[in-house]
Amino acid sequence: MSYQWLRALHIIFVVTWFAGLFYIFRLYVYHVENATDRSITSLLEVMERRLYRGICWPAMVLTTTFGVWLWSRSFSGYLQSGWFHVKLAALAFLFGYQFYAGKVRKDLAAGTCSLTSRQCRLINEVPTVILLTVVIMAVVKPF
Repeated sequence: MSYQWLRALHIIFVVTWFAGLFYIFRLYVYHVENATDRSITSLLEVMERRLYRGICWPAMVLTTTFGVWLWSRSFSGYLQSGWFHVKLAALAFLFGYQFYAGKVRKDLAAGTCSLTSRQCRLINEVPTVILLTVVIMAVVKPF
């Protein structure tokens, strides 16, 4: 597969992954704010599960697959670049964010989540910071 196709597929799945991560905590905000209305929370649980399992996970796996494939084509060059180390650190936080979102989803379904809607709103901003970091590192390469 050509390098340009790999890049295109990687970017497509990055966009898909971030779309899911931007939306998941927004659903959690609605879930927390409507915790007493079982008809609403049961619908939100279905939406959260489908988003997390059907969009976030496949997009994460495909982003990683195409990213590693791209990396393997320029292995030595990337490892010596400071920008790549920062990007990898940001990606580690992104994986952690995804796994945390899964934990919160399970806690909400079990009725054991202690987050407030304000906390969910703040947590919802984390992927924006990570996206800014990753894009600046990959495009500008400041180090």
